[in-house]
Amino acid sequence: MKKILIIDDDSRNIYALRLVLKAKGFEVLTATDAPAGIATLKAEKDVKVVLMDMMMPEMDGYEALSIIRKDPELVEIPVIAVTAQAMVGDREKCLAAGANGYVSKPIDVDVLLELLRTTIII
Repeated sequence: MKKILIIDDDSRNIYALRLVLKAKGFEVLTATDAPAGIATLKAEKDVKVVLMDMMMPEMDGYEALSIIRKDPELVEIPVIAVTAQAMVGDREKCLAAGANGYVSKPIDVDVLLELLRTTIII
């Protein structure tokens, strides 16, 4: 089973994403802030992809991505940026920060599943 980690400070987003992904056969781990998400990534060696909210208090997704991309144990794990920021240039900013993909909120499930298909070959 493919394991996905959702890092998002909004429990409603986690709940909705978890329902959709579990229905598609994924095992879903969650973290409500970036430090907890990074700790989960270090503890769970078989996470196939991270869905990272980019706008979180304390440590945002950009800072978390920077930490993940500098860690030799985590650098290869694909990260998909999930954000309400959908202005011109936001996608490019996320990709430049180290994300492997980008999806805007509200999440179009078909777009997300296609991204997962191309990112982790589901």
